[in-house]
Amino acid sequence: MSLIPAHGGSLVNRIATPQQLPKLQAEAATLPSITLSYREQCDLEMLAIGAFSPLRGFMGKADFEGVCREMRLATVKSPDGSTGLVFPIPVYLAPPDEVSAKIHVGERVALKDDKGNILGILHVTEKFAHDKELEIPNVYGTTDDAHAGVAMVKKSGNILLAGPIDVINPNPNPEFPEYRLTPAQTREAFAKKGWNTVAAFQTRNPIHRSHEYLTKVALEMTDGLLIHPVVGETKADDIPAQTRMDCYRLLIERYYNVDKTMLSVLPLAMRYAGPREAVLHAIIRKNYGITHFIVGRDHAGVGNYYGTYDAQKIFEKFSASDIGMTILKFEHTAWCKTCAAIVSTKTCPHGNEHKVAPSGTKVRDMLKAGERPPGEFSRPEIADILIKWAQSVA
Repeated sequence: MSLIPAHGGSLVNRIATPQQLPKLQAEAATLPSITLSYREQCDLEMLAIGAFSPLRGFMGKADFEGVCREMRLATVKSPDGSTGLVFPIPVYLAPPDEVSAKIHVGERVALKDDKGNILGILHVTEKFAHDKELEIPNVYGTTDDAHAGVAMVKKSGNILLAGPIDVINPNPNPEFPEYRLTPAQTREAFAKKGWNTVAAFQTRNPIHRSHEYLTKVALEMTDGLLIHPVVGETKADDIPAQTRMDCYRLLIERYYNVDKTMLSVLPLAMRYAGPREAVLHAIIRKNYGITHFIVGRDHAGVGNYYGTYDAQKIFEKFSASDIGMTILKFEHTAWCKTCAAIVSTKTCPHGNEHKVAPSGTKVRDMLKAGERPPGEFSRPEIADILIKWAQSVA
């Protein structure tokens, strides 16, 4: 059995070996340092473990511009060699201007988290202007300051530092360490289970009945299923990771075939870039050994910035070899009272008046009031976990 190759051909690992560690630690203690933002800390972990393969560090100018303009790396070729390898969102280091002013090309710089822990070392190979006017409209499709991703870019530094990294400790205090599997570890687990084809579900929310339906349809097509929630930086109003993990664990235990289902967390900082982020999520999962990736309605969207199915349509821009995996495109699903099943417009002739699909606002109001949403929308045990959370923050 052979697992799907990593994006670009080989899985990157930038974590120092036990033999390299003492020398790097000693060197890092003598170097000037940069304190990473939380997003950059997440990105460093993703780079270190190979989730962003083929990247080996923070992007240089050519790759930054190629990704922003064309969703392709300038320095890595596509499988057929005709163009750059697909990569949809730039991954960069943008320190405060007063910090970057003191750093020069050719230097090695220690990278720290917000608690002062040394995470690794950057070999600075490039220093260049952060072209926000190129990045923002291309990556996010808007220049509106109210967009979370746009606001984040505008607040970031005006100079970017690029180069390969050597990582000493990708995360000194990881959330959910027992579920924080690296791409190498998920691949090893899939091989042990004999899973040649694996579907993955990206989520930053609890799984309701429609999501459960999508994941189980995907599992009917594959050997196994990976529930892969984001636990890196999300929006302030997203449900906390601990609450979501309680929901995932209980749901899998009671309603999934545990021999065919895995749960692991993804330390990614969300960009809320809609279509482009859907492509990034697919590439990341390919690196984790996933062959089939679920893209549903308004994937990685925020507000009304993207069309309902734009995140599915963007994959039409690429050839099969560009992405190298199967994208499972699902329409909006909900429980139909007449069909007595989870359905979509493809499978059900009945109108919205037959559907059980309360709005997000209505669901939150119900939870705060201690009321379970309809059982056709959410499993009652999951609703109870969410009620406890909603009432604690009301």
